Amino acid sequence: MPTTEKLKQEIADAEKKLAQERSRLQRLQNRKSYYEKGDRKKRAHRLITRGAAVESIAPLVKALSETEFYAFTEKVFTLPEVRALLMEAVNTHNQESQKGKG
Repeated sequence: MPTTEKLKQEIADAEKKLAQERSRLQRLQNRKSYYEKGDRKKRAHRLITRGAAVESIAPLVKALSETEFYAFTEKVFTLPEVRALLMEAVNTHNQESQKGKG
């Protein structure tokens, strides 16, 4: 039969382990948040640079409202020629990526 001192020690050990696990969980949550923020920053940067590229290539898009711009881009990307060019660019990218891995 366990003694009172032994039970108190088990409780203290369990509380210490709980505190360590809570600390570990907090570190993991902080790391997750850090990586998610990084992903958001990368996405925002990508969107900004690509939007700037569109404006530099086709400056007239600056005159469009956001809704008009979305409608315009939807029409552009449904054109068969544009879809084919995009697919070609993606295929070329994928082939170049595979060469780099091999």
